[in-house]
Amino acid sequence: MSQTWMVLIVEPEWDPTNHSPEEFQSMGKLHRAFAEAVAAAGAKILDGDALEPSSKAVRIQPAANGTPAVFTDGPFPELKELVTGYYKIETADAAQARQLAALCPTGGHIELFPVFDTSGMM
Repeated sequence: MSQTWMVLIVEPEWDPTNHSPEEFQSMGKLHRAFAEAVAAAGAKILDGDALEPSSKAVRIQPAANGTPAVFTDGPFPELKELVTGYYKIETADAAQARQLAALCPTGGHIELFPVFDTSGMM
């Protein structure tokens, strides 16, 4: 039975406009190598993307106790690191998920979370 995992890439803030085409090609090679390692292990990447910088993000405090929701536009300068991208992977087991997540390229660290299947709840 396979398991699904979120591989969160946590790094210092980045801005894609500060990177040259050559830097993007280099980063692309690293991520393609990761994808190839996942496939070679018999696992699957189900989804994944880079996230825009916090300057384009919005922090939302949901409405509660009669107060309206509060929306705060980024950037969020108090953050030293944030999630800059993710992969959703399917692996044979936790050991394989750990092994593969450790291969994910990052300038920071990786956080690996098992996905809780809520498909039968709705």
